[in-house]
Amino acid sequence: MGRRKIEMKRIEDKSSRQVTFSKRRSGLIKKARELSILCDVDVAVLVFSNRGRLYEFVNSSSSSSLSQILKRYQDSTAADGKASIAAVETESSPSSCAEVQTCGELVKSVERYLEGPELENLRLEDFMRLERQLADALVQTRTRKEKLLKQENEQLKDEVANLIGIPKSRNHKDLGVNNLMEVDADRQYSQPLRTLPLLR
Repeated sequence: MGRRKIEMKRIEDKSSRQVTFSKRRSGLIKKARELSILCDVDVAVLVFSNRGRLYEFVNSSSSSSLSQILKRYQDSTAADGKASIAAVETESSPSSCAEVQTCGELVKSVERYLEGPELENLRLEDFMRLERQLADALVQTRTRKEKLLKQENEQLKDEVANLIGIPKSRNHKDLGVNNLMEVDADRQYSQPLRTLPLLR
C-alpha cells in the first residue's frame, strides 16, 4: 500500500501540528545541508515557530556566516529593485505628449511592478523616484488634453462662423464662441431702416 497523500491545509490538532512541524523542520534542514555539500553553495535556513522560536541553519562547509549571507541577499535584492525602477523610468520617458502608447506602457509597467514580488524590496528613494515619473506622466497627459480641447474649440469656432457667415479672419482674431451671435445681430440691425409709408 502506498503512502497516503496529505492534504495541504492547516493541521487543526495542536499535538499533530507540533509533531509535523518538528519532523518537517528536521527534513528541511537535512535537505539544505545536503544541497550545500553536494553543490558547494551557501545555504541558510531560518524558521520561526508559531510561538516565535527561531531555528536556523548555515552550512558549515563555508566560511560565510548567517549575517554575511543575509547581507549578500539584501544587496542582491536592492540591485534588482534598482534595475526594475530603471526599467520603469525607461518606459515612462515619452518625448512628447502625443506618445499615448508610451503612457499606456507606463501604466501597465507600474501596475505589474506594484503587484509583483519586487514591491517588498523597494526603498523610500525608489518610491519617490517612481512618484516623480508618475507626476511627469500626469503633467504630460493634462497638457495633451488641453491641446486637444483647444483644437476642438477652434473647430467649433469655424463651424459657428460658417453657419452665420462671419469671415474666418475675424472669427479667429477678434471673436469668441460666446459673442459670435451678438456680432451677427449687430450686423443685421446696422442696415439703414426703410421709411414705411404712413397710413391714411
